[in-house]
Amino acid sequence: MKEIDERARGVAVESAAGSGAVLVIGAGSAIARAISARFAAAGHDIILAGRGLDDLRATAADLKIRYNVRTAVLPFEALDFEGHGGFFKSSATQFESGLFGVVVCHGMMPSQAEAQKDWEIARRTIDVNYTSAVSILNLAAEYFQSRKAGFLCVLSSVAGDRGRQSNYLYGSAKGALSLYLQGLRQRLAKAGVRVVTVKPGFTDTAMTWGLPGMFLVASPEKVAEDVFRGVNKGKPTVYTPGFWRVIMFIIRSIPEAVYNRMKL
Repeated sequence: MKEIDERARGVAVESAAGSGAVLVIGAGSAIARAISARFAAAGHDIILAGRGLDDLRATAADLKIRYNVRTAVLPFEALDFEGHGGFFKSSATQFESGLFGVVVCHGMMPSQAEAQKDWEIARRTIDVNYTSAVSILNLAAEYFQSRKAGFLCVLSSVAGDRGRQSNYLYGSAKGALSLYLQGLRQRLAKAGVRVVTVKPGFTDTAMTWGLPGMFLVASPEKVAEDVFRGVNKGKPTVYTPGFWRVIMFIIRSIPEAVYNRMKL
């Protein structure tokens, strides 16, 4: 948190403090906690949603003391589709100012070997990473479109830019999510609502701990800073760290005949 504290003193005015709360869904991950701290440092009230409520309450208490903002904690189950409407309504009415933005961080990444052999794991991977995100974003889109302001920021992945044999089930869900966000961005642009797709590369989190082939690993704080600046600047797509934009351009440009012989 020290890095975020130091930056906050100089750039808190970048994000309109007091203009509404930021809802962070899947708030228990390292990246989500860093993102929550970054927006709290800019003066936004924070709503943390997810599982593991005791941990979320501890994070909320820390943010409240550290940044002097209001916080709230709500339970969120990605696959409880029928409960998403009530969840979002509760989120939007936690504070009188309503929501300034929503950051969707929840996801799961099982091993490709498990997912391709077990349909239940494959289906859950798709539903958690794609279907549940669409369910929430459809609700959020209606809310912000009616207000003609705000932002939606969603963590997709560089894995969705091109299918790789080592994680194509996870990557396909993230690729579908990125495509959905493209259309949503076009729809909401007319209402002045920003839709930001974030594509992190390898990040030092519990989800990626111990995975083979990790390189150029970024900290959650670096990702959070890129997310914050991307939202403020209204960037449609944020690769984080930025060099992943070049890496993925190269990977997308490899001819299929060559690509199929590569071990990726």
